[in-house]
Amino acid sequence: MNILVSDGITPDGAKILTDAGHKVDKLKLTPEELLNKIGDYDCIIVRSATKVTKEVIEAGKKLKVIGRGGVGLDNIDVPFAQSKGIKVLNTPAAASVSVAELALAHMLAVSRFLYVSSMEMRQGKWPKKEYGEGIELFKKNLGILGFGNIGKEVGRRGNAFGMHVMAYDPIVNSADFPVEMTTKEKILANADFITLHLPLNKKEGPVIGKKEFEMMKNGVVIINCARGGVVDEAALLEALNSGKVAGAGIDVFANEPPTDAQKALINHPRVSVTPHIGASTVEGQERVGAEIANRIVKAFNA
Repeated sequence: MNILVSDGITPDGAKILTDAGHKVDKLKLTPEELLNKIGDYDCIIVRSATKVTKEVIEAGKKLKVIGRGGVGLDNIDVPFAQSKGIKVLNTPAAASVSVAELALAHMLAVSRFLYVSSMEMRQGKWPKKEYGEGIELFKKNLGILGFGNIGKEVGRRGNAFGMHVMAYDPIVNSADFPVEMTTKEKILANADFITLHLPLNKKEGPVIGKKEFEMMKNGVVIINCARGGVVDEAALLEALNSGKVAGAGIDVFANEPPTDAQKALINHPRVSVTPHIGASTVEGQERVGAEIANRIVKAFNA
């Protein structure tokens, strides 16, 4: 089978595919180029950059499989692909540890002012007094919205820090470690740290907006390493400015790269930001490449 890899794959992942007898082309294409070339391929593998739209799927007359190296499928028109009999595969567990560790990194960065104090020291300052009122994670309430593979990995690490872990998920209701499964409302009202690990429902909009911020305790910390849009960015900025939210760690944005309109949030002194690198570890990428390759080989052999 002819396989197009448009957003990259690890050498090990590519080797799994070629060893199975498939031809792999690694090409970085514009949307227009993709429309022109997709008709030559039986499979396309993407990450988050390439959009597999209805138009792309219609142009892919030979497409049998669409592979997404990652958890979310926001950039793929899944219902339309499935209506055409095309299998859509992802890697739900491969990068869980990578994303979970980044979520904890943002919690620590916000709690101890790591991002802003580091910048000021490089400017020749010694802001010992200014940033001498950090907080510990120990014994704090950690609220996890979305308790799939990534949410559970965050919960395990929260336990290791001595946090009281609370979680809400409409489907998952248990874990193999101490956790209080509860409601979204109880988490909003009681959590000191709230971290999101759930998909964006474009029809329903943000999971956390102005109403949800009003339900939270003063001084809460918000972490979003899930999807841009699950937190209303304008409402978050307002909550930061009012003091309702003490700090935020953000890896994903409604627009990527962010626009000028998002600069006030990105440059906020109580916000720790990263450029959508949750899954971007060497180990995570190796697991993603191998998992998506193995799943595609299995799909073609089915």
